[in-house]
Amino acid sequence: MVFILAQQLAANLFDVFPVDRNSRNLIKGLISSAAVVWTYRSFYGRIERRAVTELSLSRWGRTIGTGLALGAALQGLTILVVALLGKVQVVAVKPAASVLIPLSVAFSVAIFEEVLLRGILFRIAEEKLGSYWALAISALVFGLLHLANPGSTLLSGLCVVVAGAVFGLAYVATRNLWFPIAIHFAWNFVQSGIFGAVTSGNEKTSSLLTTNLMGHPLLTGGAFGPEASFQAVLLLLLAAALLQQKAKRNLIIPRRNHKPAASAEVVLAG
Repeated sequence: MVFILAQQLAANLFDVFPVDRNSRNLIKGLISSAAVVWTYRSFYGRIERRAVTELSLSRWGRTIGTGLALGAALQGLTILVVALLGKVQVVAVKPAASVLIPLSVAFSVAIFEEVLLRGILFRIAEEKLGSYWALAISALVFGLLHLANPGSTLLSGLCVVVAGAVFGLAYVATRNLWFPIAIHFAWNFVQSGIFGAVTSGNEKTSSLLTTNLMGHPLLTGGAFGPEASFQAVLLLLLAAALLQQKAKRNLIIPRRNHKPAASAEVVLAG
């Protein structure tokens, strides 16, 4: 609802201050994303009566910078494997303004999905079931949300589930949503905005480079895009393993309920 209202507000602003299509999409994305963050902070700050530290901007430069670097590296290496084992044909290089639409889309999607799946679903599940169950649940839901996308395969589903685990572990490692948001954004933006590849089976948008990824579908991801490639799964598994080491100190393990008094009564009764 907030997302829709923010989109309507942006549309009304454009009636007063006309701008070009690319800038319009970027502004709409920024307004919608800001509305989602503001609503989350306001709602949980009031309902749970606490500081919403998971959206803290403390050390934001390091947190977001590291996330952007990790997401970009993972996607860049995925495309590099295609270039080494198949072929990446660069057809054209477009003006920098071409990245505005994929920039706004990648940013909005990262904000919305991470707030929903890590900020809400993961966090609530973790409180009840512990970190590992919360990771499994949020990653599986993340995969299911992409299952109906065009061109989805068993491998693409596995890749998205592992990506969900990476984002969950990134949150646990820092207890800050900006870290998984930055990884998620960079992964999608480099894929669609820089290389112009299909992202999660969706139609191509404008991009800095017009490319053709050639090779076996296990290498290129086929109709779903590089996210359905074997190297994407392997790279994300490696990232998950590294993040799990960083997240160890912050994992929540639920304690089993023991009833020593009841056990003693049983022994005495025997």
